[in-house]
Amino acid sequence: MAPVLQPALVLWWRELTRFRRQRSRWIGALGTPLIFWLLIGSGIGASFRPPAGSGSINYLEYFFPGTVLLVVLFTAIFSTFSVIEDRREGFLLSVLVAPVSRLAIVLGKVLGGTTIALVQGLLLLLLAPFVGFRLEPVSVLVLIFGTFAVALWLTSLGFGLAWRINSSSGFHSVMNLVLIPLWLLSGALFPPAGASKWVQWIMAVNPLTYGLALLRRGLYWSESDPAGYSPQIPVSAAVTLVCVVLTMFFSTRVIRPETGK
Repeated sequence: MAPVLQPALVLWWRELTRFRRQRSRWIGALGTPLIFWLLIGSGIGASFRPPAGSGSINYLEYFFPGTVLLVVLFTAIFSTFSVIEDRREGFLLSVLVAPVSRLAIVLGKVLGGTTIALVQGLLLLLLAPFVGFRLEPVSVLVLIFGTFAVALWLTSLGFGLAWRINSSSGFHSVMNLVLIPLWLLSGALFPPAGASKWVQWIMAVNPLTYGLALLRRGLYWSESDPAGYSPQIPVSAAVTLVCVVLTMFFSTRVIRPETGK
């Protein structure tokens, strides 16, 4: 276990140190979703109608969990840009020729990005009581688990894609093409009950829907979600953890020491 943990911890700490020195990434990853939340929430709020029989909810409150998810998503994209930079500079290729397992490399890089995404997501969640959510100790634990699991999944997905793509612009385009539609169709912007049938079907099979459901369940722990349908915690946790396992497996398979690909 030590041959895996020691190099993984070194790479993890390297990611945290790099991020701490790049303050613009803090502003971009946290500030952009916050502006989206304020502008979109205020602009759509007057025309937003919750599903019939689901109670009253304002749009800023509805959109808040989706904004937390967007913070995690943006951080996952930004943190895995370092994979392309490290490959271009030769750092990761030098690590590959060392007696270090592929799992250690993936764990170190992915856990570094996951930690950053978790911290930024939790920073935004500090605003939850001011938005109108009543948090309890158990709900806080659910929120921490949900944020961590989604961050781990998205960061490991980003690592695998970044390793296969040689350019930063190409990686950014692919991640936007993959992740932004998943976020839009996760229930972050609108509840499934108000959508067309084919959109509801896509939202039901969208794995990010279940990641968002973990956050919504945590925020509405002691009451029903006024936005309507939201998958239960066991189902949401199971789907998210399966995605983590699959993307971690994908990431460990794409790096090959003999070719650097």
